[in-house]
Amino acid sequence: MTRISAHELGATEGPFGRGMKVVRPDEVPEGSVVSILRVPPEAKGMRLDRFVQSQLRRTSRTRAQKIIALGAYAPDARRLRGNDRVQPEQLILLWRPPWDEKAPDVTLRILHEDAHLLAVDKPAGIPVHPTARYHQSTVVKLLENAREGERLMLSHRLDRETSGVLLLARTSEADRHVKWQFARGATRPGAQERSVHKEYLAITWGADEEDAFRVEAPLELDPTSRYGVKMRVAQPGEGLPSATRCAVLGRRRNPATGRIYALVRCTLETGRQHQIRVHLASRGTPVVGDKLYGPDDELFGRGADGLLTDEDRETLELDRHALHAAVLELDHPADEGRRLRVEAPLPPDLGEFWASLEEVAASAPAPTDQYIGI
Repeated sequence: MTRISAHELGATEGPFGRGMKVVRPDEVPEGSVVSILRVPPEAKGMRLDRFVQSQLRRTSRTRAQKIIALGAYAPDARRLRGNDRVQPEQLILLWRPPWDEKAPDVTLRILHEDAHLLAVDKPAGIPVHPTARYHQSTVVKLLENAREGERLMLSHRLDRETSGVLLLARTSEADRHVKWQFARGATRPGAQERSVHKEYLAITWGADEEDAFRVEAPLELDPTSRYGVKMRVAQPGEGLPSATRCAVLGRRRNPATGRIYALVRCTLETGRQHQIRVHLASRGTPVVGDKLYGPDDELFGRGADGLLTDEDRETLELDRHALHAAVLELDHPADEGRRLRVEAPLPPDLGEFWASLEEVAASAPAPTDQYIGI
């Protein structure tokens, strides 16, 4: 899929080659942005609304139908309908106004800073880098605005809803060294060679019976999901090897409903997409507020489209999934032998949610105050 602004569409040479004429429909305002979808041969005969949904990975079918109704056109400005059947190599133009996005009033808390590295406490809901939907409200843009003229390089990623420690490099040398460490993987029990150490805190629906356990389950993209980002546990011998060590720091109950929750420290041995969320869900204890791996993944589509109902929010209990990057430890890229450890306390939304629950039993001894700050 290609996204370009209206003024980039040449009359005789567009983004798909010389001779393709693209006409902006009269009803589409100047300055609008167009996403261009090319239909592959295997999609021949698919309904347009289903095809658009398959291409916009975080979009429900209802939202895809709305997108088509508001701005789906052929290159010659002919309107398209949701029940149209697509043909191989057909171009679908989805027109929309530019995102009316304002930079949020957020000051990023600095957890560590030296001449080589910068670590911030990323709030939930803030993407780490610009996308088609988010430009001003990203960690990268916020730091660019606050540190005019400084070039910062993301060392790793956190999901938009995940809060906690995010590391950026201030020099190209530091960036290469840190990314080399991440590529080597996380420290495993008994390993002689030190590597990256990452700990997360999660609040789960339900509590594992064991105080400490290890989940070793290979992961793969879920081909049955309509959302192209969803992962699943693969069959033995398939998928990417994945392992997470977990410790239950506390178990609590909602006094009104009797529902049980747990605060779990998760230490990564590998770093796969959505690893912690999938591994905890595979134990029957999904992360609170998880729209993709919780009660119903349709919540993910409605959440992406801004269509969550009051009932949906009651089901989720939190506006975001309760996952927080609490600790990041690695070798300092410019100080041989120095181990850098950065910590971020549990943020207020998760801390207040946990505090609203009542204790149910003693748990494995753990330095919870170090992380929670409540």
